[in-house]
Amino acid sequence: MKIDNTIAAVVTGGASGLGRASAEALAAARVKVAIFDVNDVGGQEVAKAIGGLFCKVDITSEESVVEGYAKARAAHGQERIVVHCAVVSGGGKTISFDKQTGSYMRNPTEMIARSAEGIFTASYRIASHGALGMANCDPLDNDGERGCIILTSSAASQDGQIGQVAYGGGKGAVNSMVLPMARDLMDLGIRVNAILPGIFATPPMLAVKDRAPAIFAGLAASVPFPKRLGNPPEFGSLVLELARNGYFNGQCIRLDGAIRMPPR
Repeated sequence: MKIDNTIAAVVTGGASGLGRASAEALAAARVKVAIFDVNDVGGQEVAKAIGGLFCKVDITSEESVVEGYAKARAAHGQERIVVHCAVVSGGGKTISFDKQTGSYMRNPTEMIARSAEGIFTASYRIASHGALGMANCDPLDNDGERGCIILTSSAASQDGQIGQVAYGGGKGAVNSMVLPMARDLMDLGIRVNAILPGIFATPPMLAVKDRAPAIFAGLAASVPFPKRLGNPPEFGSLVLELARNGYFNGQCIRLDGAIRMPPR
């Protein structure tokens, strides 16, 4: 795909972290970027900084997502790039010991359902609404490409740690969606890929650095090479390449410094 100021993009979770880095990378390439996020202050700040548009969107709400796409398209036209970084998830071990009761307790099914909604279902919601809009547009090139969808999975989808049944399971479902969705959309010229980031220096991880520097240093040392956390612009760089390179399709790509997560 030719990346320039004729192309529009939607980036969920663009108010911070990997979503922000994705929005900044696309905007630096002159793409018109709409940010979907529930964070009003952060979203407005990033949108202003990159010359983009902020749409307050809850990815777990069908109505909110539909309204967000309508607002983005009214301002920028049909998006040809969708980058989905936003996530809603829970955690907890399947069975854990409750010191107050002196007995074992089960992580409630509702926690798993919440994560399934905030990871897998939300990914489908964002991707499918984007694909429907792209399907009704003319192709962009001689290959017949109409657009691309980039989902965010996680290294935890393959190396889930203790307490990550909900999160790792949800991200694993995203991985399993990529190839069949790419095949669903192949006749429409819409590509689908996912990035599986390892440990990145996003705001939650930087909070660990401030609160527990020894733990943060240990995390950095656990990465084979380079021995540091990933920088969000490195994620944004891969997003840009996945959009540019029309032969990337149906792929789940780890971006993790070769780390393989231990049980805990």
